[in-house]
Amino acid sequence: MTEQLPLDPAKLPQHVAIIMDGNGRWAKRRGMPRTFGHKAGVEALREIIKMSDELGIRALTVYAFSTENWKRSAEEVGALMGLLLEYFTKELEELNRKNVCIRILGDIDGMPRGTERQQAALHKAIERTQTNTGLILNIALNYGGQQEIVRAAKVLAKRAADGSLDPESITQETFAAELYTHDEPEVDLIIRTSGELRLSNFLLWQCAYAEFYITDTLWPDFDRNAYREALEAFSNRNRRFGGA
Repeated sequence: MTEQLPLDPAKLPQHVAIIMDGNGRWAKRRGMPRTFGHKAGVEALREIIKMSDELGIRALTVYAFSTENWKRSAEEVGALMGLLLEYFTKELEELNRKNVCIRILGDIDGMPRGTERQQAALHKAIERTQTNTGLILNIALNYGGQQEIVRAAKVLAKRAADGSLDPESITQETFAAELYTHDEPEVDLIIRTSGELRLSNFLLWQCAYAEFYITDTLWPDFDRNAYREALEAFSNRNRRFGGA
Protein backbone atom coordinates (compact mmCIF):
# COMPACT_ATOMS: atom_id res chain seq x y z
CA MET A 1 0.00 0.00 0.00
CA THR A 2 1.38 3.39 -1.02
CA GLU A 3 2.13 5.64 1.94
CA GLN A 4 0.05 8.81 1.94
CA LEU A 5 1.92 12.09 1.89
CA PRO A 6 0.89 14.56 4.59
CA LEU A 7 -1.58 17.25 3.60
CA ASP A 8 -0.07 20.69 3.08
CA PRO A 9 -1.42 22.90 5.91
CA ALA A 10 -1.08 25.98 3.71
CA LYS A 11 -3.54 24.50 1.19
CA LEU A 12 -6.17 23.34 3.62
CA PRO A 13 -9.50 25.17 3.95
CA GLN A 14 -9.98 27.34 7.01
CA HIS A 15 -13.69 26.60 7.16
CA VAL A 16 -15.30 23.34 6.07
CA ALA A 17 -19.08 22.90 5.91
CA ILE A 18 -20.71 19.50 5.52
CA ILE A 19 -24.22 18.47 4.53
CA MET A 20 -24.32 15.01 6.10
CA ASP A 21 -26.72 13.22 3.76
CA GLY A 22 -27.57 9.58 3.24
CA ASN A 23 -28.18 8.12 6.70
CA GLY A 24 -31.63 6.83 5.76
CA ARG A 25 -30.49 5.24 2.52
CA TRP A 26 -27.51 3.67 4.28
CA ALA A 27 -29.86 2.03 6.77
CA LYS A 28 -32.38 0.96 4.11
CA ARG A 29 -29.70 -0.87 2.13
CA ARG A 30 -29.05 -2.92 5.27
CA GLY A 31 -32.71 -3.59 5.94
CA MET A 32 -32.62 -1.44 9.05
CA PRO A 33 -34.75 1.51 10.22
CA ARG A 34 -33.60 5.06 9.49
CA THR A 35 -32.67 5.57 13.13
CA PHE A 36 -29.96 2.93 12.68
CA GLY A 37 -28.44 5.10 9.96
CA HIS A 38 -28.53 8.19 12.14
CA LYS A 39 -26.62 6.34 14.88
CA ALA A 40 -23.98 5.32 12.35
CA GLY A 41 -23.86 8.90 11.13
CA VAL A 42 -22.96 10.12 14.63
CA GLU A 43 -19.96 7.77 14.63
CA ALA A 44 -18.83 9.17 11.28
CA LEU A 45 -19.18 12.72 12.60
CA ARG A 46 -17.05 11.90 15.63
CA GLU A 47 -14.13 10.91 13.38
CA ILE A 48 -14.45 13.91 11.08
CA ILE A 49 -14.40 16.26 14.07
CA LYS A 50 -11.26 14.57 15.37
CA MET A 51 -9.52 14.79 12.00
CA SER A 52 -10.46 18.44 11.53
CA ASP A 53 -8.99 19.20 14.95
CA GLU A 54 -5.82 17.25 14.21
CA LEU A 55 -5.31 19.11 10.92
CA GLY A 56 -5.74 22.53 12.49
CA ILE A 57 -8.81 23.47 10.47
CA ARG A 58 -10.25 26.64 11.99
CA ALA A 59 -13.98 25.92 11.71
CA LEU A 60 -16.17 22.93 10.90
CA THR A 61 -19.90 23.44 10.34
CA VAL A 62 -22.20 20.43 10.10
CA TYR A 63 -25.85 20.48 9.10
CA ALA A 64 -27.51 18.47 11.86
CA PHE A 65 -31.18 19.48 11.69
CA SER A 66 -32.89 22.06 9.51
CA THR A 67 -36.01 24.07 10.23
CA GLU A 68 -37.72 21.88 7.62
CA ASN A 69 -36.72 18.59 9.29
CA TRP A 70 -39.49 18.96 11.87
CA LYS A 71 -41.82 17.75 9.09
CA ARG A 72 -40.34 14.25 9.35
CA SER A 73 -42.13 11.49 11.25
CA ALA A 74 -42.43 11.88 15.01
CA GLU A 75 -40.47 8.66 15.43
CA GLU A 76 -37.52 9.89 13.37
CA VAL A 77 -37.49 13.35 14.95
CA GLY A 78 -37.62 11.78 18.39
CA ALA A 79 -34.72 9.49 17.55
CA LEU A 80 -32.65 12.39 16.22
CA MET A 81 -33.32 14.47 19.31
CA GLY A 82 -32.37 11.50 21.49
CA LEU A 83 -29.09 11.10 19.63
CA LEU A 84 -28.42 14.80 20.01
CA LEU A 85 -28.83 14.61 23.77
CA GLU A 86 -26.72 11.45 23.97
CA TYR A 87 -23.95 12.98 21.87
CA PHE A 88 -23.52 16.11 23.94
CA THR A 89 -23.85 14.19 27.20
CA LYS A 90 -21.07 11.79 26.22
CA GLU A 91 -18.79 14.01 24.16
CA LEU A 92 -18.84 17.39 25.88
CA GLU A 93 -16.00 16.75 28.30
CA GLU A 94 -13.77 15.28 25.59
CA LEU A 95 -14.45 18.15 23.20
CA ASN A 96 -13.80 20.65 25.96
CA ARG A 97 -10.54 18.91 26.84
CA LYS A 98 -9.46 19.20 23.22
CA ASN A 99 -10.11 22.96 23.34
CA VAL A 100 -13.02 22.74 20.86
CA CYS A 101 -15.42 25.69 20.86
CA ILE A 102 -18.99 24.51 20.32
CA ARG A 103 -21.46 26.89 18.72
CA ILE A 104 -25.03 26.33 17.63
CA LEU A 105 -26.26 27.93 14.42
CA GLY A 106 -30.02 28.21 14.65
CA ASP A 107 -32.83 28.99 17.03
CA ILE A 108 -32.29 26.77 20.08
CA ASP A 109 -35.02 28.38 22.14
CA GLY A 110 -37.45 28.14 19.24
CA MET A 111 -37.37 24.35 19.28
CA PRO A 112 -40.79 22.79 20.03
CA ARG A 113 -42.08 21.56 23.38
CA GLY A 114 -40.62 18.24 24.43
CA THR A 115 -37.05 19.23 23.57
CA GLU A 116 -36.27 21.05 26.82
CA ARG A 117 -33.53 18.59 27.79
CA GLN A 118 -31.88 18.99 24.40
CA GLN A 119 -32.06 22.78 24.69
CA ALA A 120 -30.44 22.64 28.12
CA ALA A 121 -27.67 20.36 26.83
CA LEU A 122 -26.99 22.72 23.93
CA HIS A 123 -26.79 25.79 26.15
CA LYS A 124 -24.48 23.90 28.52
CA ALA A 125 -22.16 22.93 25.64
CA ILE A 126 -21.99 26.52 24.42
CA GLU A 127 -21.30 27.95 27.86
CA ARG A 128 -18.76 25.28 28.79
CA THR A 129 -16.64 25.73 25.66
CA GLN A 130 -17.15 29.39 24.73
CA THR A 131 -13.64 30.48 25.76
CA ASN A 132 -11.87 27.60 24.01
CA THR A 133 -9.51 28.62 21.23
CA GLY A 134 -9.20 25.45 19.14
CA LEU A 135 -11.48 24.11 16.43
CA ILE A 136 -14.79 25.96 16.15
CA LEU A 137 -17.47 23.29 15.84
CA ASN A 138 -20.68 24.77 14.48
CA ILE A 139 -23.75 22.57 14.79
CA ALA A 140 -26.50 23.87 12.50
CA LEU A 141 -29.64 22.90 14.38
CA ASN A 142 -33.17 24.18 13.85
CA TYR A 143 -31.36 26.18 11.20
CA GLY A 144 -32.26 27.63 7.83
CA GLY A 145 -30.04 29.85 5.68
CA GLN A 146 -32.88 32.09 4.54
CA GLN A 147 -34.09 32.45 8.11
CA GLU A 148 -30.60 33.44 9.22
CA ILE A 149 -30.49 36.20 6.60
CA VAL A 150 -33.94 37.47 7.59
CA ARG A 151 -32.85 37.45 11.24
CA ALA A 152 -29.82 39.61 10.42
CA ALA A 153 -31.94 41.98 8.31
CA LYS A 154 -34.38 42.47 11.19
CA VAL A 155 -31.53 43.40 13.56
CA LEU A 156 -30.23 46.02 11.12
CA ALA A 157 -33.75 47.29 10.42
CA LYS A 158 -34.37 47.85 14.14
CA ARG A 159 -31.09 49.73 14.50
CA ALA A 160 -31.94 51.89 11.51
CA ALA A 161 -35.43 52.56 12.89
CA ASP A 162 -34.14 53.73 16.27
CA GLY A 163 -31.56 55.98 14.62
CA SER A 164 -28.45 54.11 15.77
CA LEU A 165 -27.59 53.01 12.23
CA ASP A 166 -27.51 54.96 8.98
CA PRO A 167 -28.98 52.65 6.30
CA GLU A 168 -26.53 54.10 3.77
CA SER A 169 -23.66 52.84 5.91
CA ILE A 170 -24.70 49.18 5.64
CA THR A 171 -22.07 47.09 3.85
CA GLN A 172 -21.50 43.40 3.31
CA GLU A 173 -19.34 43.47 6.43
CA THR A 174 -22.08 45.16 8.44
CA PHE A 175 -24.55 42.51 7.39
CA ALA A 176 -22.15 39.59 7.96
CA ALA A 177 -21.54 40.88 11.48
CA GLU A 178 -25.12 39.93 12.38
CA LEU A 179 -24.87 36.31 11.19
CA TYR A 180 -24.28 33.36 13.49
CA THR A 181 -20.78 33.00 12.02
CA HIS A 182 -19.92 36.70 12.40
CA ASP A 183 -16.35 36.19 13.67
CA GLU A 184 -15.46 33.16 11.57
CA PRO A 185 -13.86 32.82 8.13
CA GLU A 186 -16.19 32.38 5.18
CA VAL A 187 -16.76 28.78 4.09
CA ASP A 188 -13.94 27.59 1.85
CA LEU A 189 -15.16 24.07 1.18
CA ILE A 190 -18.66 22.63 1.30
CA ILE A 191 -19.00 18.86 1.20
CA ARG A 192 -22.24 17.06 0.44
CA THR A 193 -22.46 13.30 0.73
CA SER A 194 -24.83 10.87 -1.03
CA GLY A 195 -24.57 12.58 -4.41
CA GLU A 196 -27.33 15.15 -4.01
CA LEU A 197 -26.78 18.42 -5.89
CA ARG A 198 -28.40 21.15 -3.81
CA LEU A 199 -27.61 23.50 -0.92
CA SER A 200 -30.78 22.71 1.02
CA ASN A 201 -30.97 26.17 2.60
CA PHE A 202 -27.54 25.81 4.21
CA LEU A 203 -25.19 28.76 4.83
CA LEU A 204 -26.45 30.67 1.82
CA TRP A 205 -24.49 33.83 2.64
CA GLN A 206 -21.33 32.15 3.92
CA CYS A 207 -20.94 29.89 0.88
CA ALA A 208 -20.80 32.71 -1.68
CA TYR A 209 -17.37 31.59 -2.94
CA ALA A 210 -17.11 28.14 -1.41
CA GLU A 211 -15.69 25.27 -3.41
CA PHE A 212 -18.16 22.38 -3.76
CA TYR A 213 -17.22 18.74 -3.30
CA ILE A 214 -19.97 16.22 -4.03
CA THR A 215 -19.50 12.52 -3.32
CA ASP A 216 -21.81 9.54 -3.79
CA THR A 217 -20.56 8.16 -0.47
CA LEU A 218 -23.36 7.97 2.08
CA TRP A 219 -22.61 9.86 5.28
CA PRO A 220 -22.08 6.85 7.61
CA ASP A 221 -19.39 5.63 5.18
CA PHE A 222 -17.67 9.01 4.97
CA ASP A 223 -14.49 8.14 6.85
CA ARG A 224 -11.06 9.70 7.25
CA ASN A 225 -9.95 8.54 3.80
CA ALA A 226 -13.03 10.05 2.19
CA TYR A 227 -12.44 13.31 4.06
CA ARG A 228 -8.83 13.34 3.00
CA GLU A 229 -9.89 12.95 -0.65
CA ALA A 230 -12.16 15.96 -0.30
CA LEU A 231 -9.39 18.04 1.26
CA GLU A 232 -6.92 16.98 -1.42
CA ALA A 233 -9.40 17.93 -4.14
CA PHE A 234 -9.79 21.35 -2.53
CA SER A 235 -6.03 21.86 -2.33
CA ASN A 236 -5.82 21.38 -6.10
CA ARG A 237 -8.52 23.93 -6.94
CA ASN A 238 -7.60 27.28 -8.48
CA ARG A 239 -9.78 29.71 -6.55
CA ARG A 240 -10.39 32.99 -8.43
CA PHE A 241 -13.20 34.51 -6.34
CA GLY A 242 -14.88 35.92 -9.43
CA GLY A 243 -11.66 37.05 -11.09
CA ALA A 244 -10.32 35.93 -14.44
